[in-house]
Amino acid sequence: MKAFRGKPSIYDKRDADGKKAELEVRGVSLHFGGVKALEDIDLSARTGELLAVIGPNGAGKTSLLNCITGFYRPQKGKILFNGQEITHRHPHELVRIGIGRTFQNIELFPGMTVLSNLFLARHIHCHYGLTPACLFSPSVRREEVRHRRILEEIIDFLEIQSLRDKPVGALPYGMMKRVELGRALALEPALLVLDEPFAGMNLEEKEDMVRFLLELNRAWGQTMILVEHDMSIVMSISRRIVVLNFGEKLTEGTPEEIVRHPEVIKAYLGDEDAV
Repeated sequence: MKAFRGKPSIYDKRDADGKKAELEVRGVSLHFGGVKALEDIDLSARTGELLAVIGPNGAGKTSLLNCITGFYRPQKGKILFNGQEITHRHPHELVRIGIGRTFQNIELFPGMTVLSNLFLARHIHCHYGLTPACLFSPSVRREEVRHRRILEEIIDFLEIQSLRDKPVGALPYGMMKRVELGRALALEPALLVLDEPFAGMNLEEKEDMVRFLLELNRAWGQTMILVEHDMSIVMSISRRIVVLNFGEKLTEGTPEEIVRHPEVIKAYLGDEDAV
């Protein structure tokens, strides 16, 4: 998307409050019967930050994301977004206040085209009712033009122009992941939550995704929380890393601090299965 590369953008015409993404997780605990998925987790993300959460399978990473995005409701603790408690808010409510997400398993509509999948995410920004929509009034036409221009910017940015009219189910897996990122961006989120966006990709696809995420974060200021198993990617793109171990927070710090942390080396970096 050329607009993300230093040129004016409709997508970027938001004030400072529209980009503000201050997240606080305070003492969050999540239990499934006798299983402790999360135990007394404290975490924060600041506006403009790319925060990574790492740990082996079963460490509680996706459970944490599910709590932040409203799919799980913790038994203890609080989650605040821009000073507002969101601990027990529903996912659709969190989308409306600026939290967007991609999923570990692709959640697209395979029989619909790429463009149609992206358009679905714009429903939260539609301000017209059923009657004006049926009559396709001038105000509706103006709004539809704006939605289309935003989606065109996203399509250009993700370099999927040639795929716009193809069914998502016919695309290679890596391209599906790219479309899912596009759909999350179409929500215009202040906070973008990414659950293993590189899973299942080949090297070339991973390099493209790294490029997109870095440009979103560094050139446009998109705040992101990233869960990922590929440690080489995590260390190269994140500014701060939180390490989970069996549902508990082991440590946090910069990539340089994490690679030198003895407990991290013992529990993760020194274990081939963890990377």
